[in-house]
Amino acid sequence: MTNNNKYYQDGSKPKHGASKRDSKTQPSSSPSGHGGQHRSKKEDINPNRPSREQAYDPRDYDSVHAEAGNRPGLKAQHVTAIRWLAEITDADVDGLEVGSTTLTFCPRLPPPTALEGKPRFIRIAADSDAASTLLILQAILPFLLYAPDTEAEPTPFELELTGGTNVSFSLSYEYLDQVLLPRLQDVFGVRVDRRLKKRGWSLGSQGRGSICLTIHPLKRGEALRLLNPGIPTYNDPADFEVKRINVSMIVPSNLHAELQDTLSRDITAALPGAEISFELVEDSGHAARIYVLLVARSASGRLRWGRDVLMSPPKKGNGKNGKRGENVLSSVISHRVVGELVREVAMRGSTCDEYLQDQIVIFQVLAEGRTSFPGGSDIDVDDATVLQQDVAKLELGERMRRDRTDKPIGDGSMHSQTAKWVASQILPGVEWYNKGAICQGAGTSFI
Repeated sequence: MTNNNKYYQDGSKPKHGASKRDSKTQPSSSPSGHGGQHRSKKEDINPNRPSREQAYDPRDYDSVHAEAGNRPGLKAQHVTAIRWLAEITDADVDGLEVGSTTLTFCPRLPPPTALEGKPRFIRIAADSDAASTLLILQAILPFLLYAPDTEAEPTPFELELTGGTNVSFSLSYEYLDQVLLPRLQDVFGVRVDRRLKKRGWSLGSQGRGSICLTIHPLKRGEALRLLNPGIPTYNDPADFEVKRINVSMIVPSNLHAELQDTLSRDITAALPGAEISFELVEDSGHAARIYVLLVARSASGRLRWGRDVLMSPPKKGNGKNGKRGENVLSSVISHRVVGELVREVAMRGSTCDEYLQDQIVIFQVLAEGRTSFPGGSDIDVDDATVLQQDVAKLELGERMRRDRTDKPIGDGSMHSQTAKWVASQILPGVEWYNKGAICQGAGTSFI
């Protein structure tokens, strides 16, 4: 496909037939190097900086996380990530504070320019011990992928994030390591080496955790692409046959034996043909910290689904009341996480779990070409066969029903619907089809 979403280093798009940009229009960074400032409309702007009208892709966001529960608005981890992006892109920002439901973000420098000549080691500390390092990573990973240096083989970024690694309302380090990053590498070739240095919890006594990542950016001018062009079809029954369940459990040591037995029993009853492997059994170090992740792998090896639970035991019957308490608590944990995983894999046509689906949207819209990651919540039984036919005929342009983009898109989770909608407003060329099941990406790159 023709890539209509290339950008020069100043953030401008090439004109038709133009080979380079007029240097007079090329913005430069502030001599002080301090971006991300909050400015009033009356405040003078440095003449060496581009004006707001020249700035790269200004955006206003209203009702941030309005559907996210009792406390809408930006959380601490969002503020940390946006602040870093604002500083590095020399952006003007309004509304950047915890609890804010309106954000204006006006960057002046695109990724390659923003980090040109800067150290390839980056350290970002969350504002609190319980603020999620993984949500910070989600915000900055796409940016770093598009920020190569001028080497033929771009120099990787070494990134250290400190804060929470197992916290509420966020993916965990284990989910990142076992589900999200493997799928990104399998599909798009995104390579991120990672290591957990220390856990940080939102439950029990808090302590700052740390993760280290090596991020390998794209080459200059390169778009994110599917490793295997064309949307894969899943016609082999082995694609949806659960062959293996990998278990990670980080719980108080007194629960280890009982919970392993209970999980094994419940998984075998629900998915009798699946092998069970306890990949990680670790002491959480506190009675209030319970985390379990189950990852289902298909017999073909092409698909995986994850489901997890992070919880504290009830104040009564929290596992301290002898063997009976441990039995009851283990049953509660196992019933919940096994039940949720079984619902994911039992949905006909599901190629990823609910959480993976919304986390992969940003990569779909940036990528070149068409992608599809339908989750079970996207399609009912009657639509499943039609969707498989749609995917098989994509190259012919048949059976494509373009979605409206003036409201949340598709039938997945609210996170997924909103991510698809917002992305379609920001990136020209993004199109969604068949209730959000198919994405025509923007093919974004930076020259």
